[in-house]
Amino acid sequence: MSETKTSTVLPALTRRSLLAGTAATLAAARTAFPSGVWAAGADTPETTKAIFGFIALTDSAPLIVAKEKGFFAKHGLKDADVQKQASWGTTRDNIELGSANGGIDGAHILSPMPYLISTGKVTKNNQKVPMYLLARLNTNGQCISVSNRYKAAGVTTDAKSLKAAFADMRKAGKEVKCAMTFPGGTHDMWIRYWLAANGIDPDKDVSTIVVPPPQMVANMKVDTMEAFCVGEPWNAQLVNQNIGFTALTTGELWANHPEKALAMRADWVDRNPNAAKAVLMAVQEAAIWCDKAENKAEMCQILAKREWFKVPVEDILTRSQGTIDYGSGRVVKDSPHIMKYWSDFASYPFKSHDAWFLTENVRWGYQPADLDIRKTVDAVNREDLWRAAAKTLGVPEAQIPTSTSRGPETFFDGKVFDPESPTTYLASLDIRRV
Repeated sequence: MSETKTSTVLPALTRRSLLAGTAATLAAARTAFPSGVWAAGADTPETTKAIFGFIALTDSAPLIVAKEKGFFAKHGLKDADVQKQASWGTTRDNIELGSANGGIDGAHILSPMPYLISTGKVTKNNQKVPMYLLARLNTNGQCISVSNRYKAAGVTTDAKSLKAAFADMRKAGKEVKCAMTFPGGTHDMWIRYWLAANGIDPDKDVSTIVVPPPQMVANMKVDTMEAFCVGEPWNAQLVNQNIGFTALTTGELWANHPEKALAMRADWVDRNPNAAKAVLMAVQEAAIWCDKAENKAEMCQILAKREWFKVPVEDILTRSQGTIDYGSGRVVKDSPHIMKYWSDFASYPFKSHDAWFLTENVRWGYQPADLDIRKTVDAVNREDLWRAAAKTLGVPEAQIPTSTSRGPETFFDGKVFDPESPTTYLASLDIRRV
């Protein structure tokens, strides 16, 4: 996956003189947009409106901050809207509809979902709805949480003790449930990888069930499941309410792994190329803002608001700042697995990462065994648009990757994924459907 799709970098935005305005108007504009005011020019967005969906997860921050801090408006999208979705299934349904039919144009989304939607694997009547993955919204920051009954077993990345415990439960006639948020999505991939690496078949030894992120804690509270994988703030809330504990952060499973993405319907992007570029510039600027330590407290205060997450700020803040209380007696400060929005190329959508998601989807039967992974990634991943937006925004060259591949990736159990040879990786896995 090392090739780079060629693209034409659009000319930089021109800026009209504001000299004709009064001094008061200029001062007001500078107050509203301290880093510069968008003005019409060759790259004028074809529309001022774009509708995005989001789920109440901390990794939606770049989209929410782009709205709250005026970055969308700054880049000409004064009517951009960010709307809460009840579940990833709802997000999919609204993307299928599109804004013209009362749905949405794009979303904060699980990275494999644009591929599952584009290939018609999760849509009504298997109708293919072409999508473009425009940016990654974050790396790291998810967790696998476990019921308090397993604290004494010392469950971490090493969860081999759970195999016997789960087997005993099944013998006693109890269904063993482990929850994720959407079939084939990132949380599904993380919990499946973790279980399988510990000798537990996620399709035979347990039941993997779907639970929307905001409902995870409530379901664990009434003892309907043994473990779940989700993003923050729900793992921290589980610990704060002393219902369960964090076995591992997903960064411990795969350091600096890709997580959520910004994706849009392909027809919207193709129809509105300048507006799509404006969207990317706004989200990139928001990601840069979110990644600064001095902005974390304000970011979490924004997310905690009623119209966004409606949770206590402390459920979001501590882990966002890098301190992880696992709820098992283990507390890590300055965690290397902190959620990142911009640093270490967190925002850039590496094609090699999408190749891993597709390979894992093949592993578990969500995609066909004969899927042309390279061709599928090239059709959906629009890293070329990310690069064009970053250059227009003035992102330093050192912060723009020189390759579409991050190279081979090593997981906690020693397995290595080489994006140049997905079949070799698949063959190395003991538990798989293909």
